[in-house]
Amino acid sequence: MKIVTIVGARPQFIKAAVVSRAIDHHNQKSPRQRSIKEVLVHTGQHYDYLMNRVFFEELEIPKPDYNLGVGSGSHGKQTGIMIERIETVLGNEKPHSVVVYGDTNSTLAGALAAAKLNIPVAHVEAGLRSYVRTMPEETNRLLTDHLSAFLFCPTIQAIRNLLKEGIKNGRETIVRNVGDVMYDSILYYSRLAEKKSSILKDLGLLTPNSCTERFQTVPYYLATLHRAENTDDPKKLISILGALNELSKAVPVILPLHPRTRKMIKIHHLISKAHKVKFIDPVSYLNMLVLEKNSRAILTDSGGVQKEAYWLRVPCITLRDETEWIETVKSGWNVLVGTGTQNILKGLKCLERRRLTRKGMNLFGDGKAGEKIIQILVRHS
Repeated sequence: MKIVTIVGARPQFIKAAVVSRAIDHHNQKSPRQRSIKEVLVHTGQHYDYLMNRVFFEELEIPKPDYNLGVGSGSHGKQTGIMIERIETVLGNEKPHSVVVYGDTNSTLAGALAAAKLNIPVAHVEAGLRSYVRTMPEETNRLLTDHLSAFLFCPTIQAIRNLLKEGIKNGRETIVRNVGDVMYDSILYYSRLAEKKSSILKDLGLLTPNSCTERFQTVPYYLATLHRAENTDDPKKLISILGALNELSKAVPVILPLHPRTRKMIKIHHLISKAHKVKFIDPVSYLNMLVLEKNSRAILTDSGGVQKEAYWLRVPCITLRDETEWIETVKSGWNVLVGTGTQNILKGLKCLERRRLTRKGMNLFGDGKAGEKIIQILVRHS
């Protein structure tokens, strides 16, 4: 059995690594004739920060068999080039199924190329909806789900979202709530991160504890900011940076700068709007886990970081008006505040006053999503 996995962004490699480990585990315990060969295709959608050899070695992720080198461009141009190049790979490899992840242009391109060649598409993170059609990610999710033969949902809510659109488990479509592969990843990497990462020391966030003669973490907030809807709108960007700067007057704010965010801050000459914020270069996945886990709270516009905050029991402020991860909001650990300076400050103050509970913390499965995905693909291929 042959599977082609298509990824294009750093988070997708981390998700795909979960399934790759499940494939290795399957191959170790199965007869040779039932083994799975995985072919990893990197579209090159994200080709810059931390996508080098260190990234793959640190996370023990297999290097891509193909790097299509698509690079940046408009949505239409980028997706079109991807489809053409993916189609060539699929024609050569002739896989039994194609696995795509999440909601990027690489996700949609992989699904379209496979569907046109009548190769079953397996969508990991199926059924997510923000119900904001202006978001490119929402278009990618919708179209990919409607092209897929296997829809691997991370939550019960995702199953419900698909049912609303007439997508249900049946003869031609397999819909399953397998849990979230990123939860598998957190469980696998969090302990490794604590052992390997020196990020807190490097950033001066550790201070000696006179009572125990050990080091303790200095209180700080962690922020991430990368969505085009926020970075490409100067008013929103100024408002968010203003809130982070205000918070920095009392508690340090650490902001790893995404290349897009750095570019927009430079273009609009906004560094003075956040002169108290501690800007740092993008960090590795392991370093990010440590920064998240030890922060006082997280402020983000990232979907993945919202979940990571939830799993690590860290209060989260989401710099958007909506989220595809509504479960984190319903649990009380995440608050949607939009991009207004005062709304951000008030939202954080309100969240920090809450008495948060760990009740219902298994909303995203049992940490075995990767294994379930492989079992289903093998059973139905």
